Amino acid sequence: MKFLKAEWRKLAIINYEINPEILMKYLPTGTELDFYREKCYVSLVGFMFLNTKLLGLPIPFHRNFEEVNLRFYVKKKEGNDWKRGVVFIKEIVPKYALSIVANSIYQENYKTRKMKNEMYYSEDNLIIKYSWKEDYWNSIQINAESKSRKMENESEFEFITEHYWGFTKRGNKTSEYEVCHPKWDWYPVKDHHLEIDFKKVYGKDFECLNHQKPLSVMLAEGSEIEVRMKKYLIEQPSKK
Repeated sequence: MKFLKAEWRKLAIINYEINPEILMKYLPTGTELDFYREKCYVSLVGFMFLNTKLLGLPIPFHRNFEEVNLRFYVKKKEGNDWKRGVVFIKEIVPKYALSIVANSIYQENYKTRKMKNEMYYSEDNLIIKYSWKEDYWNSIQINAESKSRKMENESEFEFITEHYWGFTKRGNKTSEYEVCHPKWDWYPVKDHHLEIDFKKVYGKDFECLNHQKPLSVMLAEGSEIEVRMKKYLIEQPSKK
């Protein structure tokens, strides 16, 4: 069943390497960490949610908005196949109703903050900026080439963007949902600028990111997406 239909556009993706041990307490039961070339990734992602519909219906004043999230990458064995997905540490949106729906339906950790975006286009440049306010304004800004390119197989960009499941940990239970979209084009990034305190926004576990340079910075075009309601729970056996 299609729960949500929308467009995800102009995804600014900042990738860091992180010690896998930091993520273990966030890891949903039944999943394991997914690595790219033996590195464990965590990504800060900002993008536009456009033309949003819930159960096929547009919601007034909640169709177009920004989102910023921090996520890491996992996989789950099902039969002979692997489901590759993401786990969100926190997702920030500008509308309280969005947080209420997402937290109640998908049990995600959504928070509501004042947000804004800026986009500048020219023949040679594309500048994207996403900002959100805690006690102060945090921001992600990327300056990229204006012409997009096709995804390359087995690339870092493919690894980051080709995770089609969301897994959520709540105590000893795990839920899953599917996100469907085509392969995304990408824009070569010229430079970027970050204004963010990871410790204050995401907690002490992620303070280390304040002192690291990103492994990579990406800008994806995005596409139409569908989120499906399929979901189940896994209960971890209690210890005696």
